[in-house]
Amino acid sequence: MPRLLCGLLFLLGACTSLPDTVPREHSSALGDTADTRLGRALAPLLAAHAGTTGIHALGDGRDAFAARVLLARAAERSLDVQYYILRADTTGGLFCEALWQAAERGVRVRLLLDDNSTRGLDDALAALDAHPNIEVRLFNPYASRAFRLGELATDFSRLNRRMHNKSFTADGQVTIVGGRNVGDEYFGADSPVEFMDLDVLAAGAVVRDVSASFDAYWNSESAYPVAALIAPPDAEAATRVRAAWAKLNESPQAARYAEALRATPLVRELLAGNLSLDWAPAHVVADDPAKVRHPPERTDLHLLPRLEVAVGRIDRELDLVSPYFVPTEQGTAGLVALAARGVKVRVLTNSLAATDVAPVHAGYAKYRETLLRGGVRLYELRRAAPEKDDKGGGSDASLHAKTFSVDRHRVFVGSFNFDPRSARLNTEMGVVVESSLLASRLASALDGGLPRDAYELRLAGNGDLEWLEGNVTHTSEPGAGPFKRLWIGFLSLLPIEWLL
Repeated sequence: MPRLLCGLLFLLGACTSLPDTVPREHSSALGDTADTRLGRALAPLLAAHAGTTGIHALGDGRDAFAARVLLARAAERSLDVQYYILRADTTGGLFCEALWQAAERGVRVRLLLDDNSTRGLDDALAALDAHPNIEVRLFNPYASRAFRLGELATDFSRLNRRMHNKSFTADGQVTIVGGRNVGDEYFGADSPVEFMDLDVLAAGAVVRDVSASFDAYWNSESAYPVAALIAPPDAEAATRVRAAWAKLNESPQAARYAEALRATPLVRELLAGNLSLDWAPAHVVADDPAKVRHPPERTDLHLLPRLEVAVGRIDRELDLVSPYFVPTEQGTAGLVALAARGVKVRVLTNSLAATDVAPVHAGYAKYRETLLRGGVRLYELRRAAPEKDDKGGGSDASLHAKTFSVDRHRVFVGSFNFDPRSARLNTEMGVVVESSLLASRLASALDGGLPRDAYELRLAGNGDLEWLEGNVTHTSEPGAGPFKRLWIGFLSLLPIEWLL
């Protein structure tokens, strides 16, 4: 029976294909938005800081959610929204409702989602797309909406390539770029795991670059209008969706976010011209959307070489934060070479107990000894968040921020993980900011937070790894049982690094 089921899934997947011809209406970011509320509020600041970008870091999850919803409420002309994941949960529902309400006011909404995580959302996406002011497109979609496993088996080389970008731009005036998808675990909700993440809100010169990147993806051959893939909604679809949002707003979980929307002063201060912004040169680095349609060896389409140019030479310090850190032999050699010429290299990633993707940890673990022997300092986030340790209850912590600072002068924030998947398979984006203030804040946060929240890895006298937690020394992966450690050991032997 299992073989028969697998065979049926394979055949069902093989019998589907994407439409040969898809009508795509080309569209671009709106450029005449200086007369919007956001445009008028920012005009004096933009005039005073011409050619630079104002940056505000969003470290708190609820503030990051509130910023998106409040910007949607403030928008008057356009919302351009691009995400890898949009969950059908509390924050996902509230987020979609905010987009709908903006469209009801006449705002043009373009919603671009990677199709890898949209299972179960087809009815809602079709209802959103049916609104005259909303268009939804799916990037590198599944042709089969019901039998994805079978299609994945028959078209793996294509479907293994995903759009991991994350951006939210209101009226072409303000954008949010960083590591967060849209879902409860990214915004401090009650979920089994709470991701520690980072976005930046930006105004000024870099917003045009984010909009240009969005347009490139929106108009690419890999972005399919949802109407070409999903049957049109019935007459009652919008009513059902809005009723679901109304019910959601009555839940205790939604009430906590409603309070965050009331309490967060960020957008209110932005509209009043009082928000604290760090003005500095900044620019976008992004993969070409055609990356997913070409072999991984086609590096002229890749973000990584552009990121290396943007960052420039590293002379004194590199602080690297990556939840899914698989440095590969080449990357390991590069980090060791930096340490050999006197650069202080610190890396923070997830411990085995904290990671949500165990195979990635297997890909990372085999490079730890080489990195440590080469002078790289390694830290692994503990699973238990500080508030859980102190107060009991709460969610387990898992690192999800993707950022690094160089010489306490330049900082990157975006979606790029330091692993082969980000470098070669998926598309990514982020911003590089030449800001001593932001870079120093990241370094200082690590200075204070690493001893409290992470294990420091060292090599014992016999060459074995040990994990330091204050005055306690662990001699095996802390917080992980023997079966999980055995599983990771097995995975590390498999030739799967190119997938990680």
